[in-house]
This record gives sequence, C-alpha cells and structure tokens, in this order.
Amino acid sequence: MALFQTPSLMIVMTGALVGIAASLLGTFLVLRGSSMLSDAISHSIVFGIVIVWLLTRQQTGPFQIAGAALTGIFTVFLSELLASTKRVKNDAAIGLVFPVLFSIGVLLLNVYARDVHIDEHMVLLGEIGFVWLNTLDIAGYPVPQALLSMSLMTLLNLAFVTIFFKELKLATFDEALAKALGFAPVAIFYALLALTSATAVAAFDSVGAVLFIAFVIVPPSAAYLLTDRLTLMLLCGSIISIASSISGYFLAVAWNVSIGGVMAVMTGVFLMAAFLLGPRYGLVAQILRRRGLEQSNECRTLAVHLYNHEDQPEQAAENVTRALHDHLMWDEARATQVLIRSIDQGLVTRNGDLLQLTEKGRAEARRILEPWRMAGA
Repeated sequence: MALFQTPSLMIVMTGALVGIAASLLGTFLVLRGSSMLSDAISHSIVFGIVIVWLLTRQQTGPFQIAGAALTGIFTVFLSELLASTKRVKNDAAIGLVFPVLFSIGVLLLNVYARDVHIDEHMVLLGEIGFVWLNTLDIAGYPVPQALLSMSLMTLLNLAFVTIFFKELKLATFDEALAKALGFAPVAIFYALLALTSATAVAAFDSVGAVLFIAFVIVPPSAAYLLTDRLTLMLLCGSIISIASSISGYFLAVAWNVSIGGVMAVMTGVFLMAAFLLGPRYGLVAQILRRRGLEQSNECRTLAVHLYNHEDQPEQAAENVTRALHDHLMWDEARATQVLIRSIDQGLVTRNGDLLQLTEKGRAEARRILEPWRMAGA
C-alpha cells in the first residue's frame, strides 16, 4: 500500500501518535503537579530495558514494555520511600533516584551488552526520521514497527482514560474523596505511571525518551492555559501534539535539522502561544482585562465625583472637564477619554460645559458609596 511507503507521512503519523499517547496521560500528571515524574521514568527505563534483555535476550516486544512499566513504578516507589523518611523533599528524592537507576542501566549496558543493539543515545534521543525503515509485514504490506507499537499504546491509553475517567478525575482533584468513595486513587496513580513507562519504552525507537518528555508535559500544559474543562484539555493536548508533529516535520526538512527535536520545539512554540494568547489565562487577555477594569474604575470614579457635587453650590465649578485635573489628577487627554467612555456607557451626559449624571450613572455612584456610608453610620 502506497500509504505505508510514504516516509513523510509515516514520520508525521508516528510523531502524532506519540504526542497523543503521551498527552492523554500527561494531562493528569500535569494536573497532579507530578509531570516531572515522566522525566524520572524516561531515564530510569534504561535500567528496565537492560534487565529485561539480560533475562530474556529480547530487545523489543511485550517483555520490554512490561519491564519498563515495572521500572517506572519502582522509580516512583523508591522516590516516595525516600521522601517518607522526611530527610529530603519529594522533588529531591526523584532527583536522587532516577540518576542512580539510569547510571546502573548504562553501566550494565556497557558491561554486559556491548555487542547488542541497545544504545543509550538512541534510547534517550531516538531518530524519528528512520521509523519508516524498520517495518513488519502485515497482510503483505510493510508497516513501520514504530507506527504499530504507538498505535497500540495510543489505543490502550485512550481506553484507560475513557474507562477510568471518573476515577482519574476524582483521584487527580480530590484524592481524599476518591479514597472515601472506594476508588483506590493510589492504584489508579500507579496504573497511570505504569502506562507512562510503557508508552516511553514504546516511543524510544522513534522520538526517544528525552523528547517523549516534551510530549508528556508541554501539550497538556498548553491545553491547561486554554481551558478549565478536563475533556477539552485532553482534546486540546492531542490537537497540539498533532500540530507540533506536522509543523515540526516540515520545518525540520526545510532547515535540514533533527525532526524529533523540531517537533519538541514546536510544542514549546504552541505553549508560548497559549501563554500569550490564551482566552482566559493568556498574558494578552490578562492585560486587556486589567486595562478594561482600570477603564471601568475610571468611569466609576467620575460618576462618584459628579454625584458628590451634584445639586451643590459648587456644581458649576466642580462638574466640568477642567476641574477633573485638580481633583482627580487627570491630564486633559485622560479626562477626555474617560468622559467619552462614560458617555458611551450611558453614565454621563454633557450640557454645555456642565457634566451631568444619568439615572444609570447616579445609581452606579450610589451603589459604590453605599458601603462607605453604612460603615460611617
């Protein structure tokens, strides 16, 4: 089938599947504040891969995935055991455990597996540009092995998230309630970590374990800046992963640089875009909201000023534009802008030089002043 003989399509599809599989699990890790566990797991699986090879002499397959899953769980278990001593904090415990396991894995690799095609450089960095060369014959068609393995992991992760969505949601946001309802949040968490480990070892032939971390953490983080709804976060993370794979591939080809590296960089570009342009938490939206609040407060300040001098002997001198500079410390340009906005909002009308409140403006001024008057009484 020509579809499976198109290198560019196979590369993009593999990258997209890695991103989707990773972000489905990474969303919950990010929400739990445990996203860096993916870094620890991605390094420590080298230890699991070597141990499985020493026991079975198999470099790939279900035994390797199972070994990586157990290694991930073992990494977290050791980290939590070390943190439970109260001698080190949880993040420091993670930082102590995974370098040890990674170092032992590299040492075993160099001592007992020198002539075996298990290279720590490939495990960590991978080479997604060559995934179309390593194929399996399926119904007479050469299908990239990485595409098959990542398709299976993506379906498995999707099934896990779909079936245990309620349990994952409760365990993530309210572990005490999940425990009270009998949902076994600890078991759910370790299952999540086991799948993260399995996904990492399935991905190391394509994007590598280190670049896998970017797909676990960055798309869910970008999605978190775009929405507060969990289902939309999962969807947005997957879309960002797909967009990063497509754009990363074509940019890498154009610049003649690492494909996997540019895919990871593009996740960062989308994160920056979400940070700047997110509808609720984006920097631009926050600046615009803050500016809108300031402008609204300026209109309220004008309404209160006019209300205080309304129907008073000094009204003709105080409720005019030129008086705003002395009393409110506004220059002419600012006073003019505030007046225009107040008129547009229906708070103020202009009668020659005299500024007068509308019923809406008078009600707004009373609403603002009422708590102060009650406090004074």
